[in-house]
Amino acid sequence: MTRQPVATYPAERDDIGQLVTRRPLPNRQIGQIGPFLFLNHHGPQTYPPGNSGLPFGPHPHRGFETVTFILEGSLSHLDTGGHESVIHAGGVQWMTAGSGLVHAELSPEEFKQSGGPLEILQLWVNLPARLKMTAPNYIGLQATDIPKVSLGEGITAEVISGELNGTAGPVESLTGLEISVLRLEKGAKLDLPVPREREIFFYLVSGEVISGGRTVPEYQLVRFDRSGDSIQAEATQDSVVLFGHGEPINEPVVAHGPFVMNTPDEIRQAIMDYQAGKFGSF
Repeated sequence: MTRQPVATYPAERDDIGQLVTRRPLPNRQIGQIGPFLFLNHHGPQTYPPGNSGLPFGPHPHRGFETVTFILEGSLSHLDTGGHESVIHAGGVQWMTAGSGLVHAELSPEEFKQSGGPLEILQLWVNLPARLKMTAPNYIGLQATDIPKVSLGEGITAEVISGELNGTAGPVESLTGLEISVLRLEKGAKLDLPVPREREIFFYLVSGEVISGGRTVPEYQLVRFDRSGDSIQAEATQDSVVLFGHGEPINEPVVAHGPFVMNTPDEIRQAIMDYQAGKFGSF
């Protein structure tokens, strides 16, 4: 049986200074979809030469993971776990905040000097209580590190975690997430198996698809029911989809700024630990 879309949610515009930003999740109707908590879509836009770059200087996180997709441009990463990298277009940064760290996400000097196109997605995924205080970690992947697999005529998947058509992604998710970027040519028909118990994340980065009789334009998040074991969609334009699925965590979620825990007391402890310097410093 094919899962059907039950709702679509347009991304809300919420620019950060000069950075074009759209946020489909959370929104006014739902706070999360299974383990998927938050998505910011920055750009697409073109920065001029001599720009000041991205505004995400040092800031803390605890209790979840961030997955950042650099679709255009470049992004530098530095954190208090000793990780440092510059990831270019087509690459991905996967950071496990776990028990807590401080990181910065900034534009490299070359990008600030020369300018150019920029488009970045940042997805937050939850960790269950048993993993919220796991050791922080970071994986930086360039485009060449990410396997590409055909899902049929006119469809290519860039597999980040999990497995598609027998191809495994380079990240072994702590919670068994499957996350990929799907690229569909106009007219391509997508038919993907998804286990019944898992929640689906399906965001139209660009283009347009039809699924279950619904037309889904760019910058829309789709919520599917859980009554089947596959999803189907047909691209009416060349399209890019951020796709994933994961098991529901079914625990309380208490979020406060950069912290995502299970109780208000844990949030207060995270704030105190950060203020006490326990997340480290550059």
